[in-house]
Amino acid sequence: MWTEEAGATAEAQESGIRNKSSSSSQIPVVGVVTEDDEAQDVFKPMDLNRVIKLLEETDKDGLEEKQLKFVKKLVQCYQNGLPLRDLAQIFKILNLCSGKIKNQPRFIESAYDIIKLCGLPFLKKKVSDEITYAEDTANSIALLGDLMKIPSSELRIQICKCIVDFYHAEPPKKHIPGYQQASSSYKIQMAEVGGLAKTMVQSMTLLENQLVEKLWVLKVLQHLSTSEVNCTIMMKAQAASGICTHLNDPDPSGQLLFRSSEILWNLLEKSSKEEVIQQLSNLECLLALKEVFKNLFMRGFSHYDRQLRNDILVITTIIAQNPEAPMIECGFTKDLILFATFNEVKSQNLLVKGLKLSNSYEDFELKKLLFNVIVILCKDLPTVQLLIDGKVILALFTYVKKPEKQKIIDWSAAQHEELQLHAIATLSSVAPLLIEEYMSCQGNARVLAFLEWCESEDPFFSHGNSFHGTGGRGNKFAQMRYSLRLLRAVVYLEDETVNKDLCEKGTIQQMIGIFKNIISKPNEKEEAIVLEIQSDILLILSGLCENHIQRKEIFGTEGVDIVLHVMKTDPRKLQSGLGYNVLLFSTLDSIWCCILGCYPSEDYFLEKEGIFLLLDLLALNQKKFCNLILGIMVEFCDNPKTAAHVNAWQGKKDQTAASLLIKLWRKEEKELGVKRDKNGKIIDTKKPLFTSFQEEQKIIPLPANCPSIAVMDVSENIRAKIYAILGKLDFENLPGLSAEDFVTLCIIHRYLDFKIQATHKQRELANKSWEDFLARTSNAKTLKVPSGGVVTVESTPARLVGGPLVDTDIALKKLPIRGGALQRVKAVKIVDAPKKSIPTSWLEKMNVDIHEVARKQR
Repeated sequence: MWTEEAGATAEAQESGIRNKSSSSSQIPVVGVVTEDDEAQDVFKPMDLNRVIKLLEETDKDGLEEKQLKFVKKLVQCYQNGLPLRDLAQIFKILNLCSGKIKNQPRFIESAYDIIKLCGLPFLKKKVSDEITYAEDTANSIALLGDLMKIPSSELRIQICKCIVDFYHAEPPKKHIPGYQQASSSYKIQMAEVGGLAKTMVQSMTLLENQLVEKLWVLKVLQHLSTSEVNCTIMMKAQAASGICTHLNDPDPSGQLLFRSSEILWNLLEKSSKEEVIQQLSNLECLLALKEVFKNLFMRGFSHYDRQLRNDILVITTIIAQNPEAPMIECGFTKDLILFATFNEVKSQNLLVKGLKLSNSYEDFELKKLLFNVIVILCKDLPTVQLLIDGKVILALFTYVKKPEKQKIIDWSAAQHEELQLHAIATLSSVAPLLIEEYMSCQGNARVLAFLEWCESEDPFFSHGNSFHGTGGRGNKFAQMRYSLRLLRAVVYLEDETVNKDLCEKGTIQQMIGIFKNIISKPNEKEEAIVLEIQSDILLILSGLCENHIQRKEIFGTEGVDIVLHVMKTDPRKLQSGLGYNVLLFSTLDSIWCCILGCYPSEDYFLEKEGIFLLLDLLALNQKKFCNLILGIMVEFCDNPKTAAHVNAWQGKKDQTAASLLIKLWRKEEKELGVKRDKNGKIIDTKKPLFTSFQEEQKIIPLPANCPSIAVMDVSENIRAKIYAILGKLDFENLPGLSAEDFVTLCIIHRYLDFKIQATHKQRELANKSWEDFLARTSNAKTLKVPSGGVVTVESTPARLVGGPLVDTDIALKKLPIRGGALQRVKAVKIVDAPKKSIPTSWLEKMNVDIHEVARKQR
């Protein structure tokens, strides 16, 4: 390829040939310039070791001028960048200069100029230089943080500028042959390795009243906190609490608050969230956050202020998740509740006097964040009284009604819908804690009326854009979904006043009506939401009807019909993951709570082949359903009509109910590790029902209110339930059994006998324990004691037992612990044990009063 350079070379060669031919005696002189020579022009030769040695010298005339002159030459030499190989020496020179500043202030300028060089590109001669000089580079950069201790505003700001330049790398001003610029992230990586973030955090304590310098350090920390490594270092240096406590420091520029909040965000996201929350969960930090939020809420009108206000609220919400955070003590909880409700509930508090929220995006986000923080705060029970005082329930209920034009704030239709759903979701968390306030606000009536609107044909074009609005675009499913969640939360308090009020308002009939309406209008597009709605309806009905015959009668045949409808669902849908499993659990629960015990409903369930459907589900052999279905079957077998239905059922391949139950028994025993031979017969006759788990289980002491392992065994495995069902069928005339089934049936038949056998064994052990105890207290042979220490009793001193009463019975009485003449004496001495045990007869003779022995010896 032809280039100008190649053309010039060819032309020169041609000219040289002509000259040679014309004058052979003329010899040309060619000068070759190498890359090293060019580099030397850029980096003028300088002996850095000589500079270091010069700076280390002291006490010479004119030395300071000479030192300053050499440092100036060094700065001029490296105006285009710092080679990695020279970095350690250059920073040593910087360190020496900084050490002289205290006594020789002129060295501030020298240190300043060298630090300024650090903002230039780092240069490598070889690709491997970045690795070779990594340690030197990391140590050099770490020195920048240490230099922040020098009390020079100019120097500190230059250090900060230099570090910020790490994140905005620029190419060298002049190309240096033989050198390449180090990778753009090299300085940043070396700053991480050197731990620069730690020293920069520590430098904050030196800048209490220096606003400009503080803002520059915050700018540095803001850049450093973009890295997970640096965030972890900063977190360990207590950066979160150190920065948060100064959030409210005066700063006309507003940079302090902005940069501080950004750093706190990064620390929460990129380091240990729990540790950062712990650092911020103190009174000083929360008071600072509280004042900042109040100021922004009341006086922040710009887009930037509102955005910052919301960021502070999110940080506060994260801290509030820690139950140890003194949110109530610092008064923040009370203020947040006020700010969350002042638009809906009139307040005379000066903090909100004259305040109005607009329908701007930031104010809309604020409203949702305030709802969210209430959910977090209500988990701390002492907050309940503040929620009552703030009339939170009443404020939230202002959204539980069909849409209408707002009087206070003109939210858009989409905004109002999202706030409505958010308010109902918040009520689900708050209402169970404030049930008296819920009832005083006619909560049941409001929710049921809202559900009636949800079911109506009123035109409503929902947007469904929000998280809570999922699946509700163009319909009222989202509103119905959250209203039912609220109702379920209230019902499951098992507060009879609340549940009675619901039943009196026709809730059972209304729930059944909603369910039937949904069934009549299948919606495959929003199938998951519909299934959740159906599950909640059945759970609400179960909570209302449980242990109440009259309510079960209200549930009646219409309720049985919706239960049967769910039970007829295609079994293949149970694996779809859409929620059919949850719906089936809710259905089985409603059979237990709404049908069993009410004979008309039981008979109707049997007439509609409900037992067949239960056995069909049991035949699916899904362990998660088996225990519950068998429990229902046991209860149904109390009805004399049930046995005929059970015996009449036939599954796949003409399988009978008895065969199915026996098969489930064998499967359960196999899973439990019960020992049986290949024909199903008992192997260990002493422990016919013992499981491998019971064998491995160690004896663990349990509190009196905890069920024993034996009780848990009966309740958790299905053998007891299968025994009960077959027992109701009399264990006789069971159709469709194989030879192996009959063997297993014999074991099942003796199940209870094998359990009395275990009880007998326990009684035998208890009896033996009692006999051993009696032997130890009354049998002379058992009472023989082994060899041990022998006690020799010396004579009791006369000063203790002497006196005029020595020969009376009073002297034999025990001396009082207090008030007597007792003194510390060596009255007892232990001698070496004898080799033989003490005879029993001798022990019997020792039944003598110690005072008698003392008198005889005297």
